[in-house]
Amino acid sequence: HNRMFLEPQEKKRSMKALVVKQAKKTCSCTPAKVKEYIFSFFPVLQWLPKYKLREYLLGDIMSGVIVGVLLVPQSIAYSLLAGQEPIYGLYTSFFASIIYFIFGTSRHISVGIFGVICLMVGQVVDREIQRAGYDLEPAVLSGLPDTAAYVNTTISPVNQTLQKLLCDKSCYAITVGATMTFIAGVYQVAMGFFQVGFVSVYLSDSLLSGFVTGASFTILTSQAKYLLGLDIPRSSGIGSLIATWINIFRNIHKTNICDVITSLLCFLLLIPTKELNEHFKSKLKAPIPVELVVIVVATVASHFGKLKETYGSSVAGHIPTGFLPPRPPDWNLIPNVALDAIPIAIIGFAITVSLSEMFAKKHGYSVRANQEMYAIGFCNIIPSFFHCFTTSAALAKTLVKESTGCRTQMSGMVTSLVILLVLLVIAPLFYSLQKCVLAVITIVNLRGALRKFKDLPKMWHLSRVDTVIWLVTMAASALISTEIGLLVGVCFSMLCVIFRTQRPEAPLLGWVAESETYESLSAYKNLQTKPGIVVFRFEAPLYYINKECFKSTLYKQTGVNPVWVKAAKKKAAKRMLREKEVDSDGNQTSISMDFVSEPLGFHTIVIDCCAVQFLDTAGIRTLKEVCKDYREINVQVLLAQCNPSVRSSLIRGEFFREGEDHLLFHSVHQAVDFA
Repeated sequence: HNRMFLEPQEKKRSMKALVVKQAKKTCSCTPAKVKEYIFSFFPVLQWLPKYKLREYLLGDIMSGVIVGVLLVPQSIAYSLLAGQEPIYGLYTSFFASIIYFIFGTSRHISVGIFGVICLMVGQVVDREIQRAGYDLEPAVLSGLPDTAAYVNTTISPVNQTLQKLLCDKSCYAITVGATMTFIAGVYQVAMGFFQVGFVSVYLSDSLLSGFVTGASFTILTSQAKYLLGLDIPRSSGIGSLIATWINIFRNIHKTNICDVITSLLCFLLLIPTKELNEHFKSKLKAPIPVELVVIVVATVASHFGKLKETYGSSVAGHIPTGFLPPRPPDWNLIPNVALDAIPIAIIGFAITVSLSEMFAKKHGYSVRANQEMYAIGFCNIIPSFFHCFTTSAALAKTLVKESTGCRTQMSGMVTSLVILLVLLVIAPLFYSLQKCVLAVITIVNLRGALRKFKDLPKMWHLSRVDTVIWLVTMAASALISTEIGLLVGVCFSMLCVIFRTQRPEAPLLGWVAESETYESLSAYKNLQTKPGIVVFRFEAPLYYINKECFKSTLYKQTGVNPVWVKAAKKKAAKRMLREKEVDSDGNQTSISMDFVSEPLGFHTIVIDCCAVQFLDTAGIRTLKEVCKDYREINVQVLLAQCNPSVRSSLIRGEFFREGEDHLLFHSVHQAVDFA
């Protein structure tokens, strides 16, 4: 056996030296570095001067107008989902597009209102409204929803009672929404500052998909009462989906027939047209803006048919024009909503980063995850002072934006101009728009998430573990609550990883003829084994969770448990001594000695450690015990293909006896040759 010598690399500098170097690099201030920092923090300064007017402008204008036209009805509809007045949804979409234009690194994603985020915001808003007693007492003012928005929150304590009287239910709802949006934005900027983008790796694609689908059931349930024209309180907390349906069926006799007929007509128009848009998207230059058509037709029909006065249909009500003066979040509400903002911040950031990376890869450019966290954080912090609620990237609008010719975020500015036109001129015309129409628009936009059920057979075929994660997260998000569902999904996916390392594959290996390759005997035919040598591979890290599994599997695969063999030897030796005392006959002694020295069938075990990423102290101790136990029954254990981390752990753990460090091999073939 020719021993292979590898000279180790020099160790890296100490942690102190690395920290000092990084501190000097971070704290140094030169004009070039200041310029680089400003340009990286405001990406618009990098790409806007290089904007190719003739090449990009037409596509950006076209995509911006189309997304704006689609965003107007969705902003109004999703405001309902977030427990807000329609005007606040338009504000949110307007400011988000402008701020992402300045801070974002993706050229294609559309940042604005996202259904799942709106649902999570709406649940917290409803809870805080109940706590404040607005659902128990009639509003003091029956004026417009924006009446209280003009009240200055920095007034003296003498006038605080007056301020509370002026702030009605809708005013308090946007105060709660804006405060939570501010906190979520602070969390996202903090994640960017501390570079903790790794949080998103715990949200796998299957987990996010299951979460969105589960939340879609909750969204559908929350909108069902508008389809039927029922006036029932919104359920929140654990089991809200079931509680809502129980309330709906209890009040089903109060169904408004006018709202039901309107909902059915809207479904009959929206669903086929949306399907046609998807089926012919390669041939259509732009999708048919069917949502806008439905809203215009429904508003006109409601106004001239006097559906509110005649049939008691619930309508959007007055939507004011212009902008309200900025107002800071309510700092007293922060303790109430700080915890709720954590899952909202993580989901918003994870969806934004995953979408931006997906489209960047597709179009051949790069995005920076930390800058995306800053961008989405500021898309929440700044608008929270202008009566807005939480935003993130949205897949459906991003796909529309990309397919209609978007080249840069200039299209986002065009979208903002379209919404601005609505805010300044058109908004009051939607007074007579029925709420059931907005609910239909919200539900129809859930088709993509609900269609994931069709992909389950394919997902099951690809990965059963991912499918189970999807199902568990979906069920928990729908049946328990969205926040708990997300937590359940993360914990369950982590447990799946742990379980897979707890009971890993551990086959015996055979030799591929005329090569130096060893593969699993259970996976391939026609493999050869060397007489007296067993080759065993453990396909997981060896640590405290799976150490017992390692030992039991090794004993089972080799067919020899050294502890039992030693116990049998001791038992046989004792019996032999007893028999020798009773009868000194040599034949009986000979039989006993033959039993004790019965051959095992092999003299060496080679453990292939190529799949062992790391060892902890329990793992090192387990290997020591295995080697010691087998050595006592005259079987040597050799380790092969250990990575540098495992090698250093073994050396630090004093695994080798003096002079035995040569029993560590760089290949299985080398270890077998030695044996």
